[in-house]
Amino acid sequence: MSRIPRVLETLKNGFTAEAASAARYRAFAGRAERDGLVNLARHWRELAEAKDALAVRQLEAAGQVRGERLDLAAALAEEQYENDVLYPKLIAASALDPEAASILKAVLEAQRQHAERMEALREALTATSGDVPASLPAAAVKV
Repeated sequence: MSRIPRVLETLKNGFTAEAASAARYRAFAGRAERDGLVNLARHWRELAEAKDALAVRQLEAAGQVRGERLDLAAALAEEQYENDVLYPKLIAASALDPEAASILKAVLEAQRQHAERMEALREALTATSGDVPASLPAAAVKV
């Protein structure tokens, strides 16, 4: 049984579905563009943007967008979980498929860089009473 109220679980599931669809549609757009189908790519991107808006609406309704330090803390905790638990498990599970393992290892490295950037954002936000600087130290901006 879930520990969160059913309505929040429903909104979370809706968010996940819309966010995944949006990412998939952006991938379809990239493929269409590489295939020379620029109009199809544009339509896929517009659909992805609409899916993103639906995902955000559900995330906000679930109370998961709270502002500044709270959003940053939640995002950093999620990145740390992905880095420390999720991707190591996925890499171990894909040991028999070297290509999948290689992709997941590259994703894990990118995830670590995202966590470093978020940590730099948290430090910058803590050091100011307003917005963070437009640019962060070079080491923290890797993508």
